[in-house]
Amino acid sequence: MPSLRGPRTAILFLLLCPVLTLAETLKITSNPSGAKVEIDGVAVGTTPFEKDYPGGYFHKTKTAVGSRLEHGMVARISLAGYVTKEIRLTDGPSEWVSLNGHHHGEYWLFKGDHFEAELQPVGQVFTGGVLTKLSSGETELHSELSVEELVQRAKPAVVRLKSAEKAGTGFFVTETGVIATNAHLASGEESLTVVLPEDQQYEGKVVYVDPEVDLALVKVEGSGFPRLTVADTATVRQGATVFAIGNPGDAMSFSVTRGVVSAVGPFPEAGAGVWIQTDAAINPGNSGGPLLNTHGEVIGINTQKLIKKDVTGIGFALSATNLIAVLQKFYPSPLPTIEKLAVSSRRNQFQANVSDAQETGVGTVIFSEPEGAEVSIDNVPVGGIPAKFKVKAGLHTFQVKFGNDKPWLRNIVVLKDSQITLTPVFDDP
Repeated sequence: MPSLRGPRTAILFLLLCPVLTLAETLKITSNPSGAKVEIDGVAVGTTPFEKDYPGGYFHKTKTAVGSRLEHGMVARISLAGYVTKEIRLTDGPSEWVSLNGHHHGEYWLFKGDHFEAELQPVGQVFTGGVLTKLSSGETELHSELSVEELVQRAKPAVVRLKSAEKAGTGFFVTETGVIATNAHLASGEESLTVVLPEDQQYEGKVVYVDPEVDLALVKVEGSGFPRLTVADTATVRQGATVFAIGNPGDAMSFSVTRGVVSAVGPFPEAGAGVWIQTDAAINPGNSGGPLLNTHGEVIGINTQKLIKKDVTGIGFALSATNLIAVLQKFYPSPLPTIEKLAVSSRRNQFQANVSDAQETGVGTVIFSEPEGAEVSIDNVPVGGIPAKFKVKAGLHTFQVKFGNDKPWLRNIVVLKDSQITLTPVFDDP
């Protein structure tokens, strides 16, 4: 009887010997070069960056025992003075199914072997101004808005954000198209589709993702966008009424829910930062949307809902204080929203409020000194001092530049039929 030892040994060898795949090179470059490269949060080098990976990471291997990538990969490209860029390197997951129908798990593939990051200077992206409200410790004097007024004023600044795999909410924080949202919505995306309440659509470039706090910034091209005021956590009181605007799940877009502030403070279970717990309904799709106080100011960014057996109605918003900290990286001097002004009308001193900003008509703004200084209103140069300007009633940004002095910058409400005289006082450069 012939021996079968030889063939059996050969068969066993073929079954146990791994299928070798040739290595291929992944290359990441940037303009300008010399940028730091992180892959999945780990620093791996600077651009131009090259690393060899198994061929099965670039194209599906021929057998189930070949090398395959079992998770998605994201590269983060950063350089001082430039906007950090994230690039999703892979597509997936796909299901590995053999010819006999057996499932061997999921796999991802690199989208290509060369990725180029075109980095933009920070000053070209983060233009315009941010409206913030910092607590002065004094009791608020301005009146609360009705729910209808609040929604009417805040909703135009809220947007729907979507990609091929994710959807959520954001809101404008500058008139030049900077949008705040959650990092878990923007992470790994180079751009998101931005949909306004009137259904206009824009391409939004992801220009900042905070790796520790769940915050991101998206930028659309344009100007004149409505923006929301961001109020720090010190203005928030337990038990206060709050409103969430967002795009939850398969429900109607730009819907509104109401609740109260249940608690404020750190909550490590939710993540880094200061959190606002609320019973306002927050669902998937609300992520990144504003949590508003009764003055229409953003006090938090709706982020997550507690999902647990026998637990309902508990949502968490990342406090706006965390957002202010991020914005101050690009806008070192956010504009205050409230100024006390001397006016030659029925009020000599008044506390500017949101309803004042909506009055129709025009007011007069006078600059008499320093002579020769240049004035800009809402980031548009309008002339030199001395000058008198007719300005539409509402909230406006005034900037005065004089020689080498640090520019004078104020955000001021102009009332209908009022006359305001402004006298800039310059700080040392």
